[in-house]
Amino acid sequence: MKNLSVTFVLLVAFILIGIPPIIRAQSSPVMYFCERYDHDQGEVGISDRFTKGYLTVMVKADKPLGLKNVFVEFDKYNWYSHKFEFYKKFNYTIDPDMKYVFFAKNEDSDLKFEEAGFYRVFLLNDASETVASALIEIIDSN
Repeated sequence: MKNLSVTFVLLVAFILIGIPPIIRAQSSPVMYFCERYDHDQGEVGISDRFTKGYLTVMVKADKPLGLKNVFVEFDKYNWYSHKFEFYKKFNYTIDPDMKYVFFAKNEDSDLKFEEAGFYRVFLLNDASETVASALIEIIDSN
């Protein structure tokens, strides 16, 4: 019985040694939100809960994203069907060398949340594959 215990301890030790030393909850790139991006101040009002209106979507990566044509898509949670449903999608062009980028209101994309609720927000490449995603809650202002 003692030999079995020693063997078990050694087996567990070998398994733990084989696990990579860096384990991350979310790998790069990451997406988050702010009220606006200011070139002097940087990100203003970072949160995951906002009142209805315009927001800025931030994406930060360890290495260049390697993307040119991207989309920011909003899917809104439907409490009746218990599913996220398409809400809006906006097209952007970025520099492939970028590893820190913000998406804000422009002539073609308003990035406005008009209804309260929970949203999944995606950064998609030109093949509609997910590059980064995050959840956000939009509330009514009082």
